[in-house]
Amino acid sequence: MAGWSRRLHRAGGYGRVEDMTGPPRPIATPCIKVCIVDGESGLCMGCYRTLQEVAGWARLDETTRSSILAELPSRPDRVRPEKRAMFGKG
Repeated sequence: MAGWSRRLHRAGGYGRVEDMTGPPRPIATPCIKVCIVDGESGLCMGCYRTLQEVAGWARLDETTRSSILAELPSRPDRVRPEKRAMFGKG
């Protein structure tokens, strides 16, 4: 059965295994490989996610990731302007 893989899908707290072909879909991420956390806000200066969000990103469901991605544009305001300027995000 070359080319077949098994994935566990969780829906409503129950899991089911489903045979699928090909690799899993890539996970969308805001990461830009600038992983420096601002101590005051607790946000990554590269992507503006919290450490908890960064660490658990691959385990979050797509709905939760989408919600966080939608919120990110408002997060730079949590970081002092002079700190944002240091990263070219004035």
